[in-house]
Amino acid sequence: MKTNISALMSLISEQERNLSTKTYAIKAYAINTSIEELDGRINIIEDNKEVFDQYFNDIEKGTKELSRLKTILYQKNNEFKLNDGRSIQQAIVDNKNLRKLKSTFESLLLLNNSKKRYTEVHNSYFECRTINFDSKELRKRLQEIDNEIQKTDFEISRLNSVEFEV
Repeated sequence: MKTNISALMSLISEQERNLSTKTYAIKAYAINTSIEELDGRINIIEDNKEVFDQYFNDIEKGTKELSRLKTILYQKNNEFKLNDGRSIQQAIVDNKNLRKLKSTFESLLLLNNSKKRYTEVHNSYFECRTINFDSKELRKRLQEIDNEIQKTDFEISRLNSVEFEV
């Protein structure tokens, strides 16, 4: 079967949802219900053995298939290379870290200089708070980081559409 990384990620997501649903649902079928009369006769109210066995087998098969698909995804993420030589996985990690750095820089740019007057019984003074970085330089660096993230995301997107055999 031919696929690409994007389709494979969707397939993995669907497989995880199905597995989660069956894992939750199997608990309802784990118990059989019967009534035992005083004379020893047993009347079966609910016999869930067949449904339980089916769910159990589906969960085991689904778990193995999910592991196989994730293995392929991780291999392809490490196999496919961006123009700069990084693997997709490396680029994903780099972008995650750059986004954290971008968020930090954005929060720094929200800071302003301030001057506050304090008056005490025998003394008055100003508390001056000044930022100790060049906000223009920080904005410039922020733009560079943003461009780098966008460029990397585009290359990852391009590689995600490359087809391969599963």
